[in-house]
Amino acid sequence: MKLNNSRQNNRMDRLFRKLPPSLAQFLKFGIVGAVNTVLSYIITNTCYYGLRLHEQICNLISFLITVLISYLLNSRFVFRQQEELRQPWYKALAKVYASYALTELVLTGILLFIQERLLGIPHFIATFLNLCITVPLNFILNKFWAYRQKHDTL
Repeated sequence: MKLNNSRQNNRMDRLFRKLPPSLAQFLKFGIVGAVNTVLSYIITNTCYYGLRLHEQICNLISFLITVLISYLLNSRFVFRQQEELRQPWYKALAKVYASYALTELVLTGILLFIQERLLGIPHFIATFLNLCITVPLNFILNKFWAYRQKHDTL
């Protein structure tokens, strides 16, 4: 089993090496995001249906857990940095929480209000449209702000 998993990792690494570095990084970011989306769904519904918590508490718990997991996975697999150029982990983590709070809590809330209440767009379409905005924005915020190396400048 371990050998088979190693072969799959080697194939995936070769595939990512064939792509332009920024595209490979964006795809890896998307994979981490997909994992977190599924995890967020599970956590939110487990808290709501299993623990009988208020829906906003469920969303908060899910947000706190999945952003932490996002930070751990992205710092390991997507935005790897040389040790001497890496900013302290707590600064990067705080920036990751801030960027997701901006896009997922503030921006998405504003967009949903405009799309659903003012434009009459159904929720399932509005949430998909918002992904087309928030995923690239999150990538940019993470790449150029949250995981910016010490010598990088904007």
